[in-house]
Amino acid sequence: MTIAMTTNVTALPEQFIPQFHIADPAHRQTHELMTWPSCFAAVKAGNKPFDVREKDQNFQVGDVLLLREFDPEAGQYTGQNITRWVSYVLEGGLFGVQPNWCVLGFSDIPPIPSGITDIRLW
Repeated sequence: MTIAMTTNVTALPEQFIPQFHIADPAHRQTHELMTWPSCFAAVKAGNKPFDVREKDQNFQVGDVLLLREFDPEAGQYTGQNITRWVSYVLEGGLFGVQPNWCVLGFSDIPPIPSGITDIRLW
């Protein structure tokens, strides 16, 4: 005897999808990061929602990242910029990430403060 199971999942409009939270938006930092053209294009296209970086700055969830495209052959910035927010920080020393390095998860939507559950009005 085979029993078919169905679920009634209602798709929520995009504005109802919960975003990541941060405890204290007042202490958010902005980090300007040099980004090479191939990585910049992949982030811009939405294909690269992360970056591996040396942990030379105090990256925290909710921080603003100003990604500045840098052309290494010309030795200068191109003038192209993208803003992303840190949605996750994987510290080095775990999962094959070298100590003093980290993997930053990117979000193209800013975080909401903790305690906010209905973002329709946010």
